[in-house]
Amino acid sequence: MAGSLLVEAGIIVAGTVAIWKGSDWLEAASERLAAYYGLPDVVQGAIIVAVGSSFPELATVVIAAIGGSMPLGVGAIVGSAIFNVLVIPAVAGIAVGGDVDSNRTLVYKEAQFYMLAVSVLLITFALAVIYYPGEATLSGEVTRPLAVIPLALYGLYIFIQYQDTADYESDGAPDGVDVRRQWLFLLAGLAVILVAVEQLVHSVEVIGRSLGVDEFLLGVTVLAAATSLPDTLVSVRAARDGRGVTSLANVLGSNTFDLLVAIPAGVLIAGAWTVDFAMAVPMFGVLTGATIMLFTALRTDLALSQLESYALLGAYLLFVAWVVAETAGAVTGILPG
Repeated sequence: MAGSLLVEAGIIVAGTVAIWKGSDWLEAASERLAAYYGLPDVVQGAIIVAVGSSFPELATVVIAAIGGSMPLGVGAIVGSAIFNVLVIPAVAGIAVGGDVDSNRTLVYKEAQFYMLAVSVLLITFALAVIYYPGEATLSGEVTRPLAVIPLALYGLYIFIQYQDTADYESDGAPDGVDVRRQWLFLLAGLAVILVAVEQLVHSVEVIGRSLGVDEFLLGVTVLAAATSLPDTLVSVRAARDGRGVTSLANVLGSNTFDLLVAIPAGVLIAGAWTVDFAMAVPMFGVLTGATIMLFTALRTDLALSQLESYALLGAYLLFVAWVVAETAGAVTGILPG
């Protein structure tokens, strides 16, 4: 048993490295193509780079849905969202060794729209419990028609970003960008990520069954950290290059995409997903609290300071400790089951 678990743990490490490499190709190509097509920094970070770096999460949900393990995929999305708003800005700030600059557009449009995305997804789950109740208490089926609600909100998000793009005047396409080569790198990155995520999901499922750990909690911790690595590297690189807005917009844009597109995509593939509202609400409560914490930090002097970076990192460590305590079942009992 121990040897088998070590093998699966090794596969998780290898899969994480492969996701990092594939995402590196994907994100680098996305950034160059965004610059080539003359998109503003906020749009580059919030849509192009964010979607590219969020592809591991999308692939996780799709593969989990196909394999009948939607709780694992949804757990990865929620855990990744918490990881993104607490760890990634913190690591970017610590790596820079100073303040990470923000701006009013990021704070008043991106951050607030992201909080709206959290609310809409939670409302969608509530509608599932009300109109499609499951056998268990406070459970319900998120059906394909309900999945369209968050997707429609993402359509509004794209429209708002389009308006920004329409008013933006580019400095011109950068020299030396081979468009065909960048599209090839983008497609190669997608392929590598798909293969790596499939192996990663399988190994996490095996470990979960062996240790008797809930799939949702494994998704919130192990899968979330593994799939969020690309977002971390993108944001740190952008912050070091002096592009603090792009670095932070990538975080918020990735989370908006994950919540409004990745989870509904899994539902559309699986046909329906039974949501445990008693499990979802505490996790979304943590996510909302983490988002408010980041929003407050960014609004203060329109920059993320070193002290605020360490505070965000400390908050995530407390979250992990809580999840471990919930899994052990001996210290806390906030989550049912």
